[in-house]
Amino acid sequence: MLNLTPHAITIVAANGDRVTFPPSGKVARVETKEEFVSTCPVTGAPIYTRVMGKPVGLPENGEACLVSAMVLSALVPGTKGVFAPDSGATAIREGGQVVAVTRLITA
Repeated sequence: MLNLTPHAITIVAANGDRVTFPPSGKVARVETKEEFVSTCPVTGAPIYTRVMGKPVGLPENGEACLVSAMVLSALVPGTKGVFAPDSGATAIREGGQVVAVTRLITA
């Protein structure tokens, strides 16, 4: 499975085996567009809104891949072969940091 995040992802299987997917060197992202909204009346700083676009950097050949939850959320529901680590309640944490996951989520 191709890891399209900038960090290693470790998955703990139901039998306790750990599989770590190192970063592939390619990162899937979500296109963004920023639009000016107004100026802050207190500081004069510009205020922008960020509009999320489509995911980019996914394999075109349908190869199974791991992406961030943000990329996964930008996909059309039902997209096959794209997964994100489930960093929710079932994740394994050390010192508050996720070190492994036990589940994947899909669109």
